[in-house]
Amino acid sequence: MSSIDVLEPLLAPLNALQSLIETFDNRGIVIGGVAVSILGEPRLTADADAMFLLPTDKIPQLIEQASREGLVPRLPDVEEFARRNRVVLLRHEASGIDVDISLGLLPFEVEAVERSREYDAGSLTVRLPTPEDLIILKAVAHRPKDMLDIATVLNAHDDLDTERVLFWVRQFAELLEIPEILTELEDIIQR
Repeated sequence: MSSIDVLEPLLAPLNALQSLIETFDNRGIVIGGVAVSILGEPRLTADADAMFLLPTDKIPQLIEQASREGLVPRLPDVEEFARRNRVVLLRHEASGIDVDISLGLLPFEVEAVERSREYDAGSLTVRLPTPEDLIILKAVAHRPKDMLDIATVLNAHDDLDTERVLFWVRQFAELLEIPEILTELEDIIQR
């Protein structure tokens, strides 16, 4: 099964999300299961996740522009929720697919967006992080499915810059005081 087959139900929301990214001068990337399906192995995912580099004072413009793309708020107080949690919870109105947009601001997040590029997957063109940066994002999220996703991305790319990956994951492990983020990643890389 190809990534486009797995992503078929998400094509309309992803096209809306990509259009939104372009509206904000490509200061955003699609992450999560969609990125894994394109950069690693195809896998089912029920939603679309993205990260935008936008200050919180731009949340109203993001919500307004998203609505023009058919991405409507999932909460009545979506703006206040986004200011508190740095995530805008939307739904693609036509398909009912949830779309979560986190608002990045950390130096790594800025780098990940700056290093991103557009990928073609059949009828879909979408801006994604590099495989290395996707691994870093997944390592920090650190759920069991994220660790499986890391393995699939590693298996799909022989020429990864593991020094970059380990550098950033080490920084997050120390900052978050969760050393197992790094040790589990090192185990996966060694396999």
